[in-house]
Formats: sequence, C-alpha cells, structure tokens
Amino acid sequence: MAEKKISGDMVINEVIRQYPWTLPIFHRYEVDSCCGGANTIAFAASMQGLDLDLILAELESAAAGEE
Repeated sequence: MAEKKISGDMVINEVIRQYPWTLPIFHRYEVDSCCGGANTIAFAASMQGLDLDLILAELESAAAGEE
C-alpha cells in the first residue's frame, strides 16, 4: 500500500504548493485557500462541517495521480 502524502494536520497552503492540482478540490468544498490557507485541513473541515476522510481521500487521489 502506498504511503499517504496528505494528512489532516497539513496546512492548506502547503498542500497547494506541493500539489497545485489539489486546488480545485479545495474550491469544490469551498475551503478557503486564501485567508484560511494557514489553517490545517482538519481545522477547515471541522469549521465547515465537512467529512475530513472524504476530502483527504480526494486530495490523496489527486496527489497520487499527478506525479
């Protein structure tokens, strides 16, 4: 099994810098990547009532598919 690249404790802007193709996923879930970009993915998901596991799975898929 491949090692996970993205976790909930990662900062949104760091993920976007490393994996720019994840930006559309953040936009789809309306996760603020501008002013809120300094927050962790887990914090943003909890503040918006989003399913963290679902978002992480989509981000992970995007990160794995673009290398």
